[in-house]
Amino acid sequence: MAYNPRTEREEITILRILNKSMNLSEEDKWNYFRLKKGFEGELMFDSLTEKIQSECLILNDLLLELNNSKFQIDTCIIQDTIYLFDVKNHEGDYCYEKGDFILMKNGKLMQNPLDQLNRCETLDSY
Repeated sequence: MAYNPRTEREEITILRILNKSMNLSEEDKWNYFRLKKGFEGELMFDSLTEKIQSECLILNDLLLELNNSKFQIDTCIIQDTIYLFDVKNHEGDYCYEKGDFILMKNGKLMQNPLDQLNRCETLDSY
């Protein structure tokens, strides 16, 4: 069972309300869709971790700071070992060019998930 329940980020809530009441810019719509899709993926992952039957501690949405650098861990499971999970929930066809992931449909650049993983690993090693 999760020690702390996952809650929707304030930014998603605000963008959802604004999306219903006005025409968001394409950039804001894209950001809203991306954040919403990510949160849905985290909830799907939570539904899997709820089925864990062994004794463990599940911590969701950890926001940590080290050396004035903030980083987030989607899920941390502590048993005999500490397991860190960073959940991604992307759809569509992407092309990987020169270290960037590009959505083929509209040419939008996606933040490279490997960069985030490397950053988290670097900060975790302190």
